[in-house]
Amino acid sequence: MNKTNVKQILKKRFGFDSFNPGQEETIQALQSGKNVLSILPTGAGKSLIYQIYSYLINKPIVIVSPLLSLMNDQVERIRYLGSSNVVAINSEHDWKERKSILSNLEHYRYIFISPEMLNQKEINQSLAKLNIGLFVVDEAHCISKWGIDFRPDYLSLKSNLKKLGNPQTLMLTATASKKVQDDIIKKIGIDNCSRIIESVNRPNIFLAVQKTETEMDKQSNLIYLLTKLKGPGIIYFSSKKMANLMSDMINLKTKLKSAPYHADLSNSDRFKIQHQFMDNELDVVCATNAFGMGIDKSDIKFVIHYHLPKDLESYVQEIGRAGRNGQPSIAILMYSDGDEQIALNLLESSFPTERDYENYNKHKFNYLDEQTKRLLDFYYQHGYSESQIKQIFKENHSLKVKDLYKLVDYINYVGCRRKFIQANFDENFDMHDDDCCDFQHDQIDLTPYEYFITQPTNEFSDWKSIINQLF
Repeated sequence: MNKTNVKQILKKRFGFDSFNPGQEETIQALQSGKNVLSILPTGAGKSLIYQIYSYLINKPIVIVSPLLSLMNDQVERIRYLGSSNVVAINSEHDWKERKSILSNLEHYRYIFISPEMLNQKEINQSLAKLNIGLFVVDEAHCISKWGIDFRPDYLSLKSNLKKLGNPQTLMLTATASKKVQDDIIKKIGIDNCSRIIESVNRPNIFLAVQKTETEMDKQSNLIYLLTKLKGPGIIYFSSKKMANLMSDMINLKTKLKSAPYHADLSNSDRFKIQHQFMDNELDVVCATNAFGMGIDKSDIKFVIHYHLPKDLESYVQEIGRAGRNGQPSIAILMYSDGDEQIALNLLESSFPTERDYENYNKHKFNYLDEQTKRLLDFYYQHGYSESQIKQIFKENHSLKVKDLYKLVDYINYVGCRRKFIQANFDENFDMHDDDCCDFQHDQIDLTPYEYFITQPTNEFSDWKSIINQLF
């Protein structure tokens, strides 16, 4: 199909006159028969790529998605655009519902699925009967970042692709260094891969680091910032307890409306908070990194990290949720001496302990948390010995520590912060000015980022506005 017809689909089906950077190039690479790794900025409309491509090939598309909330959100958007032939295969379905879906797969244009569901034999065999036109891995950096020690089923994508007949593959993400790109392609095991890479630079996001001496100073400083930055905004924590505490403090000491968001909340509570944030019924969400993927809110004014994220790439991914409307926004990373120890402790706790191995080998599974058991199940069932598993985790631990200290280097960097980030993604940057970052600023001028306290809107229920934000 020629370029004119692709533009006609863009206009007729989705109501847009032009593509965002990287979208059309990715579609053209797919049309040429290549597998594609497409790295486009947060909010660039990555899902539009496979939706348009579906009209070019008229075959079912399988999309691997990492989070239930993200999956459901994508399904609802596609339905809003007029496609009812979309389904998500996930843990929300009981056995009877899943059976019904699997027996009618040929009727769906878009099939969303988690890597864990894809790894189930019955589901994989049902998908293999289809003539899959495109296999999409959304948030493809998860293959590299989560596969080894968190979501091991991502490591089975390579073998599952073969079982599905090696369909054409599209990998989508907002951030991936050259090292991570290579790792994604290696782990998924595809050849003839084209890379479409747009810059990670978001020039409308001011970059800042605020250092404090004590935890109390940090809390006080955050409250002060929130008297100036009046939302909507996201504050990231690595501690669920601290997210709860600071959300309560924000409600008590400011005029802002805040709520915590993390894994201890029920699915219904998390869903409610997402909607309240989208509807401007909340000014601030105090969240762990579980919040953000699939939140397509264009007017987020600030993203603050109270605790350190895992690495620089995670940081860039998370701050990219600010300023999608192109308006001035700000990303502030708060730091007290020793904060990296909190991150190191969390890193240590993500790997199995000697006691875990002992309990597993003695079949004392009730002494293992679900995540650890699933992780060890994967490696033992794939024929790895205990010593081999430990070596894999040791090497991965070393890499993650190195990545964390790259973030600490960013915090302590004396120079243009944007230049530091761009260099990490093999990009050049030499256009530093006063609107870039806090380098050569004695004090941050928060005036450009002040915003009125949010008023409730029907933004989330108005799906047209959400589609406009997405694309």
